[in-house]
Amino acid sequence: MKVLVPVKRVVDFNVRVRVKADQSGVDLANVKMSMNPFDEIAVEEAVRLKEKGKANEVVIVSIGPAQAADTIRTALAMGGDRGILVKTDIAPEPLAVAKLLKAICDEEKPELVLCGKQAIDSDANQTGQMLAALMGWGQATFAHSLELGDGAAKVAREIDGGLQTVEVKLPAVVTTDLRLNQPRYASLPNIMKAKKKPIAEKTPADLGVDVTPRLKVLKVTEPQPRGGGVKVKSVSELVDKLVEAGVLK
Repeated sequence: MKVLVPVKRVVDFNVRVRVKADQSGVDLANVKMSMNPFDEIAVEEAVRLKEKGKANEVVIVSIGPAQAADTIRTALAMGGDRGILVKTDIAPEPLAVAKLLKAICDEEKPELVLCGKQAIDSDANQTGQMLAALMGWGQATFAHSLELGDGAAKVAREIDGGLQTVEVKLPAVVTTDLRLNQPRYASLPNIMKAKKKPIAEKTPADLGVDVTPRLKVLKVTEPQPRGGGVKVKSVSELVDKLVEAGVLK
């Protein structure tokens, strides 16, 4: 079985993002970039499937600038076999990403696509679902656990208030949630080996996909600073404050 894992290069989750002075977007100058944490979980799950003998190849795909190759190398150091970089300086929207991944799936013929449920920069939570629709495949989102059987995958999904277990026929798209696994740290020997693993480069034009944005960002602003709290002297004063805030009527 071949498993395809898309990964995205995003601002590291430990970095406090800054808005550009002209409010046109987030300032990425001299900012640490890393693999999207949900995608890291997807890579780990794919590697575990390979270690269990359920998969024989893990293909890593990233769409973005040339620096996205570093993100692919990180995934290869975790255990991926080879990478594909779709190079573009345009930040593609979820539908464009799904179309690019469909074109790659048509070429690679994977039986399973494992991807993070969302990226921590855009928080769109759309690409996996759109890819499944374009491919005509079944999908299981927000995976809490994953078991592969004979031509099918059993997935426990995280939903409001608990878990829902579904079974989808392969090929399928599965999106990963936080509690699926704990990603491993790449060892130094594996980091060195990853430098020799192949990364094929393509462009959106090679795949016949137009990535021109359909949405225009008008303005990006930082959230309003949170005000300090106040101490109340009695329950009645607390009730009055809650009424003033509209919490109680």
